[in-house]
Amino acid sequence: MRLGGPIYETFDKPEQWAQANQKAGWRAVYCPLKPEADEATCRAYAAAAEQAGLVIAEVGAWRNNTLSPDETQRKQAIENCAAHLALADRVGARCCVNIAGSRGEPWNGWHMDNFSRETFNLLVESLRAIIDTAAPARAAYGLEMKPWVFPDSAEQYLDLIDAVDRKAFCVHLDPVNIISSPRRLYDNSRIVRHLLRTLGPHIRSIHVKDVTMSQKQLVHIDECRPGTGHLDLAMLLREADRLPADTPLMMEHLPNAEEYALAAEHLRGVAQQEGIAL
Repeated sequence: MRLGGPIYETFDKPEQWAQANQKAGWRAVYCPLKPEADEATCRAYAAAAEQAGLVIAEVGAWRNNTLSPDETQRKQAIENCAAHLALADRVGARCCVNIAGSRGEPWNGWHMDNFSRETFNLLVESLRAIIDTAAPARAAYGLEMKPWVFPDSAEQYLDLIDAVDRKAFCVHLDPVNIISSPRRLYDNSRIVRHLLRTLGPHIRSIHVKDVTMSQKQLVHIDECRPGTGHLDLAMLLREADRLPADTPLMMEHLPNAEEYALAAEHLRGVAQQEGIAL
């Protein structure tokens, strides 16, 4: 596995970007480019990453709702996601990632129709269109699971993989996203193991976070810095260690570099206890 996260240093050149990631202690990195980046720029960043021993984990295609009830917005979202996937392919990223979207507003929110058969079919159509438009040679397109839209389980992800029927459709795994009830929180060790073992051959990148539940009424479950919650991180690392050695393990959503450093320190400590190279 390769641990990674964002950087906070400014840079003007690919070499500066690579050095900033090395300084942060990362071995996997987020893509710093946008879809409009030309071929020469993509090659330069890909070369800088390779020379520094870094793997570009992912390109984020966030805020593009490929399930939008507005057909014009949906088509634009598909085009945007295809452009991000094409960028991932040019720069040598392992994957492009988004969530499925929503049949309502906001783009990433819940809606009563999100789990309908019609929505599943629409998602399959959207995913095929994204992949076929970008026609990637090496990168793949993946979805994060969410508790209020497809896919929300390992089995449903496999159903989606079968339905999409494209080699460039992959799994981007974020286990915390489906720890959505007290039962799932209590049972998170088994859930994490099941996710990694069931989806392992399809996983291109992983987000690592932690999860906690407050004593408020009703249920309030929140993500938090690795090491400050209840996710079985040792189980996550053991199971992820069964994947190819270059699999990225990416931290996200923390407020500053200091918090990322604390999270990385904790994860490396757990990995050391488990005899795992991180």
